[in-house]
Amino acid sequence: MVDIITEVDDEVLLKEFNLPKGSMTLVDEKFSKEIFSKTEKLNKTKASGGSAANTIHGLAKLGSPVSFVGKVGSDELGDFFYNDMKENNIIPLMIKGKTDTGKAQAFITRDAERTFATYLGAAVEMTAKDIEEKLFDEHDLVYVEGYLVQNHELLEHTLKLAKAKGLEVALDLASYNVVEDNLDFLRKMVSNYVDIVFANEEEAQAYTGESDPEKALLKLATETKIAVVKVGKKGSLIRHENQTFTIKINPEKGIDTTGAGDLYAAGFLHGYIQNLPVTVCGELGSLLAGNVIKVIGAKIEQKNWADIKTKVGQLKENA
Repeated sequence: MVDIITEVDDEVLLKEFNLPKGSMTLVDEKFSKEIFSKTEKLNKTKASGGSAANTIHGLAKLGSPVSFVGKVGSDELGDFFYNDMKENNIIPLMIKGKTDTGKAQAFITRDAERTFATYLGAAVEMTAKDIEEKLFDEHDLVYVEGYLVQNHELLEHTLKLAKAKGLEVALDLASYNVVEDNLDFLRKMVSNYVDIVFANEEEAQAYTGESDPEKALLKLATETKIAVVKVGKKGSLIRHENQTFTIKINPEKGIDTTGAGDLYAAGFLHGYIQNLPVTVCGELGSLLAGNVIKVIGAKIEQKNWADIKTKVGQLKENA
């Protein structure tokens, strides 16, 4: 996916396009073009995106060896996405589709909340047949974004193959409306294949039925090795080996929450694959999330990575 990010002063456009604030709504090609046309004169930025790709970018910036599997079209946006992967030390295991590259049009309101109108394009063409066993060679962990849940056959095939190859699986629940629409299937996938699950408060409630984040965390943790519930400005809750840990986030002035969950996962997984304690993993996640909300879009500015890496090193030393 390629993210096209638009800043808006109010929620008028969201209501006009019938987009629930804070959600990800799938749209068809015609509606996607209509939205783009009606917002053409507004200030926009473009970046390679998609939830999993944002996480992989963060991992690569921290020095973790990573690959990315996805499907793009034979078009300008597809070339843009591929080149961005290469330039950021990510091995692009890309598959070419027949339709245009998918794009996620994100609207950022003044309260820093993001709302997506997503045209999947070539991404939706990816099938179970595209995911071959060799893709998992020389890898230890597969990270899957929750938006993939809507393709049941693809997700189940991917998770089964990953586990058969001895990989661990991490899954982000992505969006509360995606969870609600695929709840029974999602529960089956988490309980059977997932080692680490990430969710925000709304997603955790949609999955467990519990409005209290701590109760939701406990329910999630019964189905997986590590459960993480992100609670916004309060930080995050982690459940591992029958213990609950509260991770505080450094107070930052946020202007855009796009990518906060994705970068949290990047920091957490960077620590996890280095066998750091889950508390340190959570602190690494909070560090990256706190930095990405200070900019528009899901990418931390290059000038900030040196300072971030210094802080990452300090957290590792104190582990």
